[in-house]
Amino acid sequence: MDLILLGAPGAGKGTQGSRLAETLGIPKVATGDILRESVREKTPLGLKAKEYMDAGELVPDEVILGLVHDALASPAAENGVIFDGFPRNVKQAEDLGRILEKAGRRVDGVIVLEVPDDAIVERMSGRRTDPDTGLVYHVVHNPPPAEVAGRVIQRADDHEDTVRHRLKVYAEQTAPLISFYEREGAVVSRVDGTREINEVQAEILRVLRP
Repeated sequence: MDLILLGAPGAGKGTQGSRLAETLGIPKVATGDILRESVREKTPLGLKAKEYMDAGELVPDEVILGLVHDALASPAAENGVIFDGFPRNVKQAEDLGRILEKAGRRVDGVIVLEVPDDAIVERMSGRRTDPDTGLVYHVVHNPPPAEVAGRVIQRADDHEDTVRHRLKVYAEQTAPLISFYEREGAVVSRVDGTREINEVQAEILRVLRP
């Protein structure tokens, strides 16, 4: 089963993708993760990606697609994968479709985590990270303990103006994938991502196993 998790930044794709991977026994393919792993392991594609990263440039689609192709070809992925954060636009979706088709596979389902923009902004702009441990807190929902409160920081990409810009980019470039996959005949399921994590997971499993 090859699945795609869609949703705005902060909608919970990473959390739900990891939980789904464990429950379904298939790997989660997050392009950021496989990019960092390939760079760390100094694979040919990883070294090529590092050249762009060191120059402060975006890694081109062809390199990302090469990494996705390699991830799909691994023995761990023979029964399917969960794509988290990929594809990001219709062009990448079309390229992914061709890669899957050559392997005799297709996108079996698309899960869209729906969370209103204002809730996303509240989630992300309230996050604080402990630079010493990497633990993430939230000023409202999970305040840092008194002993670490003085050292937690707000990451630059969690500032409200940055979050709103990322939401705008998502609406313009990634959200159109929903109608793209509907036209392609994939099963697209919308899930309310504002609920408690376990409730969201239960709803995703319900739509996958009706």
